[in-house]
Amino acid sequence: MEDLLRYGYFDDEQREYVIDRPDTPLPWINYLGTDAYFGIVSNTAGGYSFYRDAKLRRLTRYRYNNAPLDVGGRYVYVRDDATGDYWSPSWQPTPERELDGYECRHGLSYTKIGSARNGIRAETLYFAPLGETLEVWRVRVTNERTESAEVSLFSAIEFCLWDAQDDSTNFQRNYSIGQVEVVDEVIYHKTEYRERRDHFAYFACSEPLAGFDTQRESFLGAYRGWDRPAVVEAGAAKDSIAHGWQPVGSHHVRLALEPGETREVIFVLGYAENPKDDKFDPPGSQTVNKTRVRPVIERWLRSETVEKGYADLRAYWDGLLGGLSVTTPDGDTDRMVNIWNAYQCLVTFNMSRSASGYESGIGRGMGFRDSNQDLLGFVHILPERARERILDIAATQKADGGAYHQYQPLTKRGNNDIGDGFNDDPLWLILGVAAYLKETGDLAFLDEPVPFDNEPGSEAPLYEHLRRSLRYTLDRLGPHGLPLIGRADWNDCLNLNCFSDTPGEPFQTTENASGGVAESVFIAGLFVLAAKELAGIAALRGQDGEEVVYRAAAEKMAGTVTEHGWDGAWFRRAYDFYGNVIGSGENDEGQIFIEPQGMCVLGGVGLEDGLAARALDSVAERLATPHGIVLQQPAYSGYRIELGEISSYPPGYKENAGIFCHTNPWIMIAETMVGNGDRAFDYYRRLNPSAREAISEVHRCEPYIYAQMIAGKDAPTHGEAKNSWLTGTAAWNFVAITQWILGIRPDFGGLRIDPVLPGGWPGFEAVRSFRGATYEISVRGTGRVTHLLVDGERVEGNLIPPAAPGAVVRVEAIATA
Repeated sequence: MEDLLRYGYFDDEQREYVIDRPDTPLPWINYLGTDAYFGIVSNTAGGYSFYRDAKLRRLTRYRYNNAPLDVGGRYVYVRDDATGDYWSPSWQPTPERELDGYECRHGLSYTKIGSARNGIRAETLYFAPLGETLEVWRVRVTNERTESAEVSLFSAIEFCLWDAQDDSTNFQRNYSIGQVEVVDEVIYHKTEYRERRDHFAYFACSEPLAGFDTQRESFLGAYRGWDRPAVVEAGAAKDSIAHGWQPVGSHHVRLALEPGETREVIFVLGYAENPKDDKFDPPGSQTVNKTRVRPVIERWLRSETVEKGYADLRAYWDGLLGGLSVTTPDGDTDRMVNIWNAYQCLVTFNMSRSASGYESGIGRGMGFRDSNQDLLGFVHILPERARERILDIAATQKADGGAYHQYQPLTKRGNNDIGDGFNDDPLWLILGVAAYLKETGDLAFLDEPVPFDNEPGSEAPLYEHLRRSLRYTLDRLGPHGLPLIGRADWNDCLNLNCFSDTPGEPFQTTENASGGVAESVFIAGLFVLAAKELAGIAALRGQDGEEVVYRAAAEKMAGTVTEHGWDGAWFRRAYDFYGNVIGSGENDEGQIFIEPQGMCVLGGVGLEDGLAARALDSVAERLATPHGIVLQQPAYSGYRIELGEISSYPPGYKENAGIFCHTNPWIMIAETMVGNGDRAFDYYRRLNPSAREAISEVHRCEPYIYAQMIAGKDAPTHGEAKNSWLTGTAAWNFVAITQWILGIRPDFGGLRIDPVLPGGWPGFEAVRSFRGATYEISVRGTGRVTHLLVDGERVEGNLIPPAAPGAVVRVEAIATA
């Protein structure tokens, strides 16, 4: 790939991506927070903050699809009080002010942005401390001149009125309800919203204030934007108090700096709730309990607290990333596995698909399918949180085994706006639980009581939820014996239950599981995989009879796929409402799809009779491009109502023959299953963000994390990425490279070392924590592992039984071609 313009570089030692010019092709973002308080921050300080739920507990306001895209965020203005010149250290929102130097360092749950202008340098560190419901902005201002300087700092945020959906639509009400209170120079945002929530936000500063503002129009001025606030221009705050309209928070601090002097100013933005039994502030009083929150504010306005909080955050990530590290012949692989892919897996686990530069935090909560897949790349990092998430997901399952497609993270209730009928959803719960059990060996987890649909009194053991997940598919089979697709399977845009009662009449859409007969070969492949996993779980519980039943169900479905899902050179995709085949050479467009080629092989279909290898050859011949594997070919050239949303996209974008990166790792894994390490690793590098850094002008999205999709070969912008950060691509690529190409794979019976490496590699080294023990692994040679040397003792095969917690185990894997 030809080297084009770069916007930064990796600092592997600091585990940071350094952006040295602010005009990146798109906003390149990072995330603050690790548990309950979160924020999005771009390389120019754009973004917003929320507590637990980006829809229902939004602290600060942000406008998507704005022009420029990234407007509204955590802004700091620096003003030279002698000349009136002002600018922002983050470039935005004052991009017309030329900077003498700029640097953004995106690290693991923190970001530093700094720049200089006319001899004044300012840098802001943004992070959310561990265990707190707040974020810190540590601003350091340095006078690099030879004479003293008088400068002003202005902070600026815009408060959201909590419910982000209502905040952006219900202006006839919202313009009247904004309320703030300023006490002892702390700005409290206390707007109540419909129900009395008894919560509030606060914004505080470590330095004595020259003034403050809480009304947006007072701060910006009439008909002005964030690029030229009237208060900053004038150099004096107005001490405005918001009564309705648009409440904001801004502090004004004056600093006198000697030559070479650096001053530190700390801003703290946080969230707090009044307890239900608070005798000081009874429910509905529209007051804030300053007595409780003031000690927290004062503690985090101290430099030593901030320094320790920042150090603790970095140490936290040292511990998390220490669970798996690799040293391979490929630096891009090492960088992604050891740092950025693992980091993205944690962020995606936290966010699901709710809040990014492309997900507004309003329309989607946590996904049933999504979150189970996210577990696959996360469970080794924090298994206890994976356990908690599985219980949350399972509790939204319905009694018939079906699932709400999404649920809200705050309420943990199924999202009725999205509903159910995505017939693949229940099967992913089995895969998520299996991944947890393989990592931890925690069989008692299966007996954990979990309700159905969060209804009290409906509790059943988690294992029963898995049984019903499998039964859900078996109870919904179509004319060919393949699973009914329902509203959709993994591909939400493939909506095949469209029909017309009368020829020539408009089509109707059947979105529930029982009202349509369209069938999915993809779900069939997923069922085979899930049934085998459930059989393995049954065997661990000593339920041999159930194991036999599940393995028989898998074998029967595999036979059905071979009979009705094979098209001669690849696996078909589906059958529509009328029984017409989709993903076949019989079709004029959409002849071959990626999903069944990956998932059927993952389930083991076609491995013994050569169908799997033939299907993967078809992928290489017909779907692979230099930027990744497209979803289907040929692209649909126009809208086809009987196929649903998939054909509404222009050719080459999203589900219509785009490179939907989530599916590519399935093919990587499938290639390792047929023993083709060269092709598997080649596909891996085509998507690897670090390997694509040199083409940032083409790729456009962040070069340190995966995107959901890349424009396919039918698109005018082939190679351009969209929808970065929150995607199952993160977990699946991590699984593909670590568990299948490098082959370090947890299993029910221990840790399996089964690499399928590219031919040019002499081997690699790895350190893996597993069930409390540490494994120092050395792989030598290219080929399949025939035996292991475990602490010098020969072990046949490639499975290491779990060692005692605390043990350090030295493993040599001997691979032969």
